[in-house]
Amino acid sequence: MQKEREESEAPKHPVIADGMTLGIIGAGVMGQTLAKGLIASGLIEPDRLWAGDKSAAACEAARHALHISVETGFAVRVPTADIILLCVKPGDAAAVMTELLGAGLRTDTLLISILAGVSTEKLESLLGAPNPVVRAMPNTPCIVGEGMTVVCGGNRATGHHVSRAQKIFQAVGKCLSLDEKHFDAVTALSGSGPGYLYLIMEALADAGVRVGLPRQVALTLVAQTVLGAALMVLSTKRHPAALRDDVTTPAGCTIAGILTLEDGRVRSVLARAVEEATRVAAQLGNPPKA
Repeated sequence: MQKEREESEAPKHPVIADGMTLGIIGAGVMGQTLAKGLIASGLIEPDRLWAGDKSAAACEAARHALHISVETGFAVRVPTADIILLCVKPGDAAAVMTELLGAGLRTDTLLISILAGVSTEKLESLLGAPNPVVRAMPNTPCIVGEGMTVVCGGNRATGHHVSRAQKIFQAVGKCLSLDEKHFDAVTALSGSGPGYLYLIMEALADAGVRVGLPRQVALTLVAQTVLGAALMVLSTKRHPAALRDDVTTPAGCTIAGILTLEDGRVRSVLARAVEEATRVAAQLGNPPKA
């Protein structure tokens, strides 16, 4: 009992080295979300966290929201950084790498990138320095602490580097480590997935209105039903088909609705959506054709 109490009262293992800082380049929605998650989880003290953005307006908004240092002129902080999170647009990758090198980036600083479509090989090439690089693909539910992130390490990243990245993203949801060959599919499935589900939820809510429900009631019913169904899959670890069978009684209304969905080839349409999004994701890191 005493051991359990000591463990519960012990400070959380820090995500950065002693005397070092963690920097976030890109103070937009995801950059701010990660900063909030890190602070709320106790993984880092606010005075050891900083952010930078090329937009003065973005810096002002983030500074107000996070109560940490957020500046356009963040170069002076780069040499102190143990970890730097890259949360900019894919097209800004080269410029950011050049800026970090010019600011005195240490070769042991871990770079963690959420740039969609930009491979670890591309990032390492743009950097031209021996820094460890980890690539991550989070999704927007990180904003409410229920994100799904997948990470992979580059050529110079060790298991320890990947583990440090996982700890960061676990502060805003779940995080898995996968081979990079899966990242285009991950981008299409979990990265873009909330967009598909919002469309499906909107359609179901409209259907509820069509059969007589007030719109807000219909939307609440849909949102809670989707949430509950997702938690059933995660908590029971049963296949969705088995859970579906539980609610599909003989000659009932559920089987009638499911057959209508099957008539509309809903499985095929969703599969094609993921397939097409995967194709597009593979092109995101390529420069536009002239």
